Amino acid sequence: MKKLTIGLFNDSFPPNIDGVANTVVNYARVIQDKFGKSVVVAPKYKNVVDDYPFKVIRYQSLPTDKTRIRYRTGNPFSINAIRKVEKEKLDLIHCHSPFTAAMLAKNANPLHRLPVVMTYHTKFDDDIAFTVKSKSLRKVGAGIVVNSFNYADEVWTVSHGCAKSLRALGYKGDYRVMVNGADITLDPASDEIMRKVQADTGFNSGDLVFLYCGRMQWYKGIKIILDSLVKVKADGTRFRMIFVGGGYELDDIKEYARKVGLAGQTLFTGPIYDRALLKGYFTRADLFLFPSTYDTAGLVVMEAAACRTPSVLIKDSCASEIVTDGQNGYISEENADSFAAVIQNAIADRSALAQMGERAAREVYLSWDDSVANAYKRYEEIYYEWNSFRTIRRKSLLKKE
Repeated sequence: MKKLTIGLFNDSFPPNIDGVANTVVNYARVIQDKFGKSVVVAPKYKNVVDDYPFKVIRYQSLPTDKTRIRYRTGNPFSINAIRKVEKEKLDLIHCHSPFTAAMLAKNANPLHRLPVVMTYHTKFDDDIAFTVKSKSLRKVGAGIVVNSFNYADEVWTVSHGCAKSLRALGYKGDYRVMVNGADITLDPASDEIMRKVQADTGFNSGDLVFLYCGRMQWYKGIKIILDSLVKVKADGTRFRMIFVGGGYELDDIKEYARKVGLAGQTLFTGPIYDRALLKGYFTRADLFLFPSTYDTAGLVVMEAAACRTPSVLIKDSCASEIVTDGQNGYISEENADSFAAVIQNAIADRSALAQMGERAAREVYLSWDDSVANAYKRYEEIYYEWNSFRTIRRKSLLKKE
């Protein structure tokens, strides 16, 4: 069977780090290593050297966020980039953003000669509603997103909840849920890493530890964590809480933790980019607290599961789709009273909690190798269906002549 060359187009890619950039890196890595050839097409950053085992085509871009995330907006009309893409002789385009990356994908695919897959990763309906005050401009923004997905030959979403967000923007076509994987592996963290975590935290070996990992912004549900832990503390439970991550509201969150009397129980590490060290923190935790209803997938939930740490999640959130309440994780209503009650129930039996973590590792975790294997299998089906249709259509046209 032919090894396919897959073009992966996105508006974010290292040195910018976010969930979608991480997805593209892992797709490209696994495709190149195990299946075919991958070509990433992403905006250009100054002084960046792409030392990857796969091809990266950078195209002209301008900075659009100098404060936090460092996003850049690419030029989708770059003739140089389009020519470079054409030379790669792609078999299929997989676009991970509906904005300039999608426009460049169209421009590099004249007459729609190649099949196009589009993945919806982010709740753009929430983003547009939050950042755009004008109703007419919101409609324009929604239209841009929907038009990009209407162009695709197949639409993927990373969860059913994410698909609801796409529907809310006005997309009416079909879609397929393709769950992303985690790059933290199931093998235990090394003794060296665990000693470093011990040194960094100063926790006693028997301390009950809760963990949050993600962007430090209120919309991630962090207030629910802090308010619920106030109740857990009042019940007489001794614990330590670790917050891993950075964000422009970090100082406000620290101040709120101090205000509600949790300064002595909380540790804020900032971002941890060393994946082995992050694995150590997930391993050290007894329970992962993730009350976000914004996130479209449960990637950090899978990372926790890889380390035998079960999660507490919000009912009907996208992250909760991969968890069965009481079987391999815990589900709470979206309020501090319910979240506190679920935490207290989970920690009542530490042996049962450990068993829950083992089941999470078996049932919740999905590796990037397995996730991308599923995607590549679908690529092959799309590619052969597409080319079969083109052959039939060409024969039909010849008969008419």
